[in-house]
Amino acid sequence: MKLYDITVPITNDMPVYPGDPPVGVSCVQSLEAGDIAAVSHLSFSSHAGTHLDPPAHFIPGGVTLDRLPLEILLGPCRVLEVLDVDVIDAAWLRSASWEGVTRLLFKTRNSRFWPAERSFRRDYVYIESDAARLLVERGVRLVGIDYLSVEKFDFEQPETHLELLGHGVIIVEGLDLSAVPPGDYELICLPLKIRDGDGGPARVILRQS
Repeated sequence: MKLYDITVPITNDMPVYPGDPPVGVSCVQSLEAGDIAAVSHLSFSSHAGTHLDPPAHFIPGGVTLDRLPLEILLGPCRVLEVLDVDVIDAAWLRSASWEGVTRLLFKTRNSRFWPAERSFRRDYVYIESDAARLLVERGVRLVGIDYLSVEKFDFEQPETHLELLGHGVIIVEGLDLSAVPPGDYELICLPLKIRDGDGGPARVILRQS
């Protein structure tokens, strides 16, 4: 059995989506200072680093983070490697092999951005809305990508988010798939249980038997 931790570490210098608050991890108490315990203060967006988007992120009255069905977050998944494209569209999806897959993670050139990049990259590979519609039509229930959004940067309307979340498809963003070969795995994806959360950080693991 092999485990892949595809979670991006939370650090003060990690990139965040433009407009989101910066990540802050600061020391409150330290053993070196003579305190009885080490304690840190954490401050960051609910969509920082590796995180989940539940429907409530964009859909009024949508399911919130703490109410997501756990059975969607655990189970078989496929990692699809996307080479030499700037956008994942329906035409590309039709050329790939993912029949019967309900959890799909896209490994793109985005994974090279971790962990060296400190600034947000606007040239990331994203998922086009026609691809999102095809994913919905074929019964996919969870979609993951290896940067901070499935959506094109500087969009006019968040059509990909609306298509996926509007049909109850959970989105996982900010994955690091750089060390993961394409193929089939067991997904273990557990976000923080934030009451009424519009999103939240998650520890995401792939298990290969």
